[in-house]
Amino acid sequence: MSRKYQVKAVPVSWILHEGRRLDCGPYMSGAVEARELLQSLPMRKDPLQSLTKDGISGIINPGRITRNWVDDPEHGYRFLSSTEILQSDLSNISLIAKSAARQNANLLIDKDWILITRSGTVGRMAYSRSDMSGLACTEDVLRVIPNPEVVKPGYIYAYLTTRFGVPLVVSGTYGSIITHLEPHHIADLPVPRLGEIEDKAHNLVQRAADLRVVAAAQINESTSRYLAAAGLDNISPYEWIKNSGRTGFTAKISRSILRAVNYIPLNQQLVEHVKIKSPKWMPLGKVTEQGTLKRGLRFKRVDADQEFGLRLVGQREGFHFSPEGRWIAKSYLRNDPLINLSEGAIVVASQGGINESDSFARAQFVYGKKLEYVYSEHFLRIISNEHIIPRGALFAYIRSNLAFRLLRSCAVGSMQQDFHPDLLAELPVPLIAEDEAKAIDILVRDSFQKYDEAIDCEDQARAIVEEAIEKGGH
Repeated sequence: MSRKYQVKAVPVSWILHEGRRLDCGPYMSGAVEARELLQSLPMRKDPLQSLTKDGISGIINPGRITRNWVDDPEHGYRFLSSTEILQSDLSNISLIAKSAARQNANLLIDKDWILITRSGTVGRMAYSRSDMSGLACTEDVLRVIPNPEVVKPGYIYAYLTTRFGVPLVVSGTYGSIITHLEPHHIADLPVPRLGEIEDKAHNLVQRAADLRVVAAAQINESTSRYLAAAGLDNISPYEWIKNSGRTGFTAKISRSILRAVNYIPLNQQLVEHVKIKSPKWMPLGKVTEQGTLKRGLRFKRVDADQEFGLRLVGQREGFHFSPEGRWIAKSYLRNDPLINLSEGAIVVASQGGINESDSFARAQFVYGKKLEYVYSEHFLRIISNEHIIPRGALFAYIRSNLAFRLLRSCAVGSMQQDFHPDLLAELPVPLIAEDEAKAIDILVRDSFQKYDEAIDCEDQARAIVEEAIEKGGH
């Protein structure tokens, strides 16, 4: 959001249509302007509820649920929070008891739905992919279920995410920004009918969804292949919780490390498992570029316009497929490899809680469009020496549940965790045959190219819808 002082002249007809409101909010949000423009266009416009299954019943607020979390996948559904609907990797999300879905059938979602955050940051949207079908989703997300007999779902998503749709979604009856979104707030939202443009937009949105499904599958395949080539087995969250022995144990400790979490028996066994089973291994500190296995540098965060800035991404947005950080001035950023990350760098969430649902120790690959961002100092930087291991191959290992547990075994701190630098540098990294490592590296990079192509497809879908509206549907 711009911090500039804003001045805008509006016609008196807008003020009359908005119930003679004189506060500037409704007129600055863009909602009034979008509504007035749509009303002036000659094209047919249908209320959103006429395009959803069973009318307004196809716009669902599932209602409050009892959140009973479970560890065993047999007794739970993977549960999407209002931020996780924007993530590309859904393999490590929390499990909610299946009894919650029996109590509230609206908890589960299906593919081709439009998901809209309805509290907190209202109006963030995602198109439900095939790999999201059957997952549980928070009551803080509104479900819009298009009727495929009257409209293509991808078009509805494309339109709602345009510069015309977003202001109408997040505005109330009189254009004021609302704190909670309810079905009746958007039931009568006007949807312009654009003929062939609707099919084109739908196809682009659907292709984006399909690309993300394929990319996520390839990423998981890369991890499985790397561990298999190293002769290692991954460990599921449930296996770790059940067998960790963390509730009570004895251990021989060193003088410098006194914290129990660094001696959890199963983590110690996993370290030995990597060292014994792998054909070859090296400490993490030896496979990375010198001086890079550390958190990022601190820098001034001076807000700037887009043309003069770079987008800053923190741990909260870092795992979204299209992060939306604030724009900060380029001129205040030092020319340092820990700030200006090179292609194939790995960033790991390195500050935060250590509960199972926390992102601490989760990894992200910096490639393609992700190189356009500046990452906050709260990420650990892991930049491999490619003479030892290709960067995509190292990411395939670092993102595994096995490596995740090893990284967490290096945690220090009380409420907010960080990594112990000495323990981190000593973590074993299995090395595999060069040909297979290169093949895995190619697979990872191809996956992130697909993620980027998906973003381009969605951008193109929005662009053709906006252009058609501006031209009056022609």
